[in-house]
Amino acid sequence: MNTVTRFAPSPTGFLHIGGVRTALFNWLFAKHSEGKFLLRIEDTDKKRSSKGAVDEIINGLDWLGLTPDDKPIFQSERVNRHKKIVYQLLQNEKAYPCYSSQEELTIMREKSRKEGKTRLYDGRWRNRDPKEAPKGIVPVIRFKAPLEGSTTLDDLVQGTITLKNQDLDDMILLRADGTPTYMLSAVVDDHDMGITHILRGDDHLTNAFRQIQLFQAIEWKIPEFGHIPLIHGPDGTKLSKRHGALGINRYKELGYLPDAILNYLMRLGWSHGNEEIISLSNAIKWFEITAIGRSSSRINFDKLNSTNAHYLRETNNRNLLELLKPEIQKKLNINLNPELCERLIKGMPGLKIRAKNLIELTEMSLFYVISRPIKIEVQDENILNRNSITLLKKLYKELKNIDNWSEKNIEILIRDYSESQQIKLKDIAQPMRIALSGSNTSPGIFEILTVLGRKETLGRLNDLFSKRD
Repeated sequence: MNTVTRFAPSPTGFLHIGGVRTALFNWLFAKHSEGKFLLRIEDTDKKRSSKGAVDEIINGLDWLGLTPDDKPIFQSERVNRHKKIVYQLLQNEKAYPCYSSQEELTIMREKSRKEGKTRLYDGRWRNRDPKEAPKGIVPVIRFKAPLEGSTTLDDLVQGTITLKNQDLDDMILLRADGTPTYMLSAVVDDHDMGITHILRGDDHLTNAFRQIQLFQAIEWKIPEFGHIPLIHGPDGTKLSKRHGALGINRYKELGYLPDAILNYLMRLGWSHGNEEIISLSNAIKWFEITAIGRSSSRINFDKLNSTNAHYLRETNNRNLLELLKPEIQKKLNINLNPELCERLIKGMPGLKIRAKNLIELTEMSLFYVISRPIKIEVQDENILNRNSITLLKKLYKELKNIDNWSEKNIEILIRDYSESQQIKLKDIAQPMRIALSGSNTSPGIFEILTVLGRKETLGRLNDLFSKRD
């Protein structure tokens, strides 16, 4: 049997971090089993669904590398197929029209709740002749659920769970306006798509029993289910916007790398020994549903930032430049020519070890390619006093005479110079850093001079002297 998994979001809002983890687990299991990962857009709620949300789901999955193996299936395009199955159930007396009014249903629900029952509909139209129906009421179609016995779910994550059939009422399959319900549509689509494994949040756990009953009534093979505990906020409550539960495209805007997000999410609820950093290739090799825990996970943004920082350090410098380039050009209103690109690549090792995300890395990179004369930050102006300018001018003359402009030679020269002037290294390094970068927060001074090169370094110093003379 070829494994086929699916991710089935509703396009009624952004693709949130919990949804991404569900998609990731389905994708990993499909790849581990050499099967297929499919995407179904459950867009039957036309009032709340939007094209923008659909685009965000598809683009978000593509950005993360979780691209489905086939074109997305849109549930709204399959309504006629869903209705056909409802009519088939009617013909086989496994469904029936229900003419109860809203008033009757409200009374039924209140009575059942008072009596502590979970079965809210009392089945009064289950065996009645439609000829007895009151005028003016368009019926819904209900499933004729089994009244006796029990339904068992052998869940791949939660274990074996049994529910008494008397606790499940006759769910609606077709609304009065002729639209199929989620419960019916999901079963039909899962069957028609050949889904073998349904991995989803444990908030769907009760739905599984109803869907199993539907699969049995239609005499279709039941997929295997695995219900994953939800991700909670740091305080243990349901994850929400106040915890920072943003759409996945927002994480992209905040400078997170796809591999970092995937690594972090796969460790929320799934583990492989004590491994913290797990490549996708290893995750595919190691992924087992049985290794998914039964307890809820708590999101930890410090851990996410730490993981992202690791992946920044490990990313190829030229690849990082391609990620930073559009934003740098936009911020500085310049085109990065080959010389500036090479300068950034040369400076990238010292920059990326200091950043947690691409936004920070972009900001740190600007001083290397900013147009001259560079602007000195106000809070650092006082460091460039008359004494420090004098020291810089003397050092400038010595820098001009370096034969081989290398980090080693620059370091030797500046250290020798500080000794000859009987000053501490920081007393010359600090003003030099400000003169060349515009700020007192940057990589080490020897590294800055090496990356900028002789011409740019001397040019920036000249700009400073011209301004201060």
